[in-house]
Amino acid sequence: MAKNISSETQNEAMKVAKSTQKPSQTKEQTKLIALGIEKGIAEYKKQQKSKARDRDKSRKQEIKAKARAAEALDSDTAEIKTKPNVQLLPWGLLVLSWIGFIGFYFIK
Repeated sequence: MAKNISSETQNEAMKVAKSTQKPSQTKEQTKLIALGIEKGIAEYKKQQKSKARDRDKSRKQEIKAKARAAEALDSDTAEIKTKPNVQLLPWGLLVLSWIGFIGFYFIK
């Protein structure tokens, strides 16, 4: 796992370990503390990457859901717009036939 840790992280861990070093502490103990800090930093970075991936996934899912909802809304409004024309046709034919019947009755 030490190979995956960047030199920047190692330097940062060593700085933290040296800043918290006690006067009676040996260099080897400081190195061990620095290794622990490196592992902690690496684990933190993994968690942050995982959280970022999860946020991206959820954001993309929200975008897709909104697009689907907008698509469904557009198709619903398109159906609503075509329905009045279809409903006017039978009524128009009914009125036209009644006008024809009344006209035929008065002509005779």
